[in-house]
Amino acid sequence: MTAMPDLHLCRSASVLVVDDEPGMRQFLEKALGKHFGLVETAGSIDHAEALRQRCHFDLMILDVKLPGRSGIEWHEALKDPNRHSDVIFMTAYAELDTAIQALRVGAADFILKPFRLEQMMNAVMRVLKRRRLSRENFLLKREVRQFLEADNAMVGTSASMQRLENVLQRVAPTPSAVLIEGESGTGKDLVARALHQKSGREGPYVPVNCGAIAPDLLEAELFGHTKGAFTGANRARDGLFSYASGGTLFLDEIGELPLGMQAKLLRALEEKAVRPVGSEQEVKVDVRILAATNRKLDEEVKAGRFREDLYFRLNVLTLTLPPLRERSEDIPQLAHYFSRKLSQELGLEPIPFSHDDLQAMEKHPWTGNIRELKNFIERCILLGRLPLEDLRTQDQQASTGSGGGYPSCWPLEEVERKHILQVLAASENNKSAAARQLGIARKTLDRKLTAWEEQGVISPEASE
Repeated sequence: MTAMPDLHLCRSASVLVVDDEPGMRQFLEKALGKHFGLVETAGSIDHAEALRQRCHFDLMILDVKLPGRSGIEWHEALKDPNRHSDVIFMTAYAELDTAIQALRVGAADFILKPFRLEQMMNAVMRVLKRRRLSRENFLLKREVRQFLEADNAMVGTSASMQRLENVLQRVAPTPSAVLIEGESGTGKDLVARALHQKSGREGPYVPVNCGAIAPDLLEAELFGHTKGAFTGANRARDGLFSYASGGTLFLDEIGELPLGMQAKLLRALEEKAVRPVGSEQEVKVDVRILAATNRKLDEEVKAGRFREDLYFRLNVLTLTLPPLRERSEDIPQLAHYFSRKLSQELGLEPIPFSHDDLQAMEKHPWTGNIRELKNFIERCILLGRLPLEDLRTQDQQASTGSGGGYPSCWPLEEVERKHILQVLAASENNKSAAARQLGIARKTLDRKLTAWEEQGVISPEASE
């Protein structure tokens, strides 16, 4: 019984059948005409070319042996870059050379005569499905590219931003590693994405936050693992290096890597290969490495917390992003950009900015950098107004040193708790980063959060 085709693929598709046998033409025209929007037939290449000039065909079913020119010699159709058609070749001669020639000129499939109608219909549907997937893939790539370009626009015309843009244009197409340094919230991920977008690499952009993954799971996350490599490894899994093959792997918070993992990463970078946990074999990978940190890695090397050889391997080129307070002339442009973008996302009206509003924002230190500014604009849109009094109060307290924002009646323990929670919130709950900024050990921070949760003074979510 002939398999029924996927009708939604057929109704809008056009097919051209080229065969010098009238019986074969009639047979295929009748069979395909039941399902396809347009079916034309021709007995020679010249007739087929005349039809092709009048109408574009999604699919051509083409006999190899034809009078005059063979189907493989129909160069006008097979090599037309502007009006591509998928081709299924038919032949009564099972010759290997003929099949190879057909594949070389771009055959989508190859069928031997005589054939059953079911064979032909299956071949036709495979070709149409591949064509549909190819179109969908193209559209998705375009949509993703447009989204990334819109979401990751490099905003700002200050001298520092212009210098950064010039370096990006020069460095992006190279395979060299780049180390991106800068305070938290300065846009290191944004720069990494821009480097990937401008690189021309066909593979994906894969970001990974090294400080957000438990140290004992980091190796398997990066390199993959075999089935049974450790408890819970119920199946083999590729690592992020493999997923990023042909593209870019962005190692954010690279300074959080344990020393043992640093050695394994160095080996992977030098050998251009990874060894999945539990495996004896290495897997070759083609990955461009970008790394970012808000630490000074040269100081971490001196302190013995970061391997010098890995630092030199990553530090082919260092891009240091300036904090927002050092390019305050970009703040009005950023404010307008975030207002437009966030109002669309939230479905609310954008906030109009007066000259005084923008001046107040330019004067604010923005210790959280671009991330803090973006959050402030979002809050403005949600409230429907600019809470500039909040900024002015903060700036006044900072300039007068009036208690750092804490009432003088607070006990020291309450000040400590408030300050730790503020730092934790500013670092987006990254406990390693918060502990480093506070100058305490990560275990100390965990212990304090657990104690406060048990006392009921903070919610369980705050200590997660």
